Amino acid sequence: MIADEHWPPPPEDWTTCDADLHVWLVELEQPEEIIQRLTQFLAGDELARGQRFRFERDRRHFIVARGVLRSILSRYLKMTPAQVQFGYGLRGKPSLAAACGDWQLRFNVSHSHELALYAVTYDRELGVDIEFMRPLDDAESIATHFFSAGEQAALRGLPAHLKHQGFFNCWTRKEAYIKATGEGLYQPLDEFDVSLTPGEPAQLLSVQGKSDEVQRWSLRALQPPAGYAAALAIEGTGWQLSCWKWVEAIAR
Repeated sequence: MIADEHWPPPPEDWTTCDADLHVWLVELEQPEEIIQRLTQFLAGDELARGQRFRFERDRRHFIVARGVLRSILSRYLKMTPAQVQFGYGLRGKPSLAAACGDWQLRFNVSHSHELALYAVTYDRELGVDIEFMRPLDDAESIATHFFSAGEQAALRGLPAHLKHQGFFNCWTRKEAYIKATGEGLYQPLDEFDVSLTPGEPAQLLSVQGKSDEVQRWSLRALQPPAGYAAALAIEGTGWQLSCWKWVEAIAR
């Protein structure tokens, strides 16, 4: 169970405004009764997709991830979870379908191992990423394929005990940025730089050929439970961040 002061349950009367940015942390391993309730929220194509998973654990996690997404968005949209409909951008970035009515609501999702993150705001593009920090014997080798030259140098320059965290700081920040732009892996990961040194602020440092991108986007390191790294990228400044743990009562 998540027991972390950074992720309290939401207040009973949580509401939204234009400057709000909400990030929800969800445990994907849930009791069977909650899984059954969340299953009822899913559309036919989601149910079919869930059945295609080879392992039961993956099927359960998929149902929880999709059901919780519907549960959360339905509260903002003031409709039932089953009524939420999705669309997808040219590069596959998920969004709300026109039938949902509220074009200003934006969201993004990430999941890894046993946790998921959901970021929700209004009228700003955003991306979120969470990664389970699995042991890596070849972090610097992986970095040569996916990090910029500057990021590789920064990683090499870290003390040995900080390299693992530094690698996942870089990875999650890069993933959050390309998800926010909607480009996904069509955006070469070595064509932009992010900060990665543990203890220093998350920043988008540069983007090749796009000098205005650094001013357009804000990066923020999140504080997930031990063993995970997470980051958020969002358009602009002036937003107010709230981080909450999803609780089963929201699904009722």
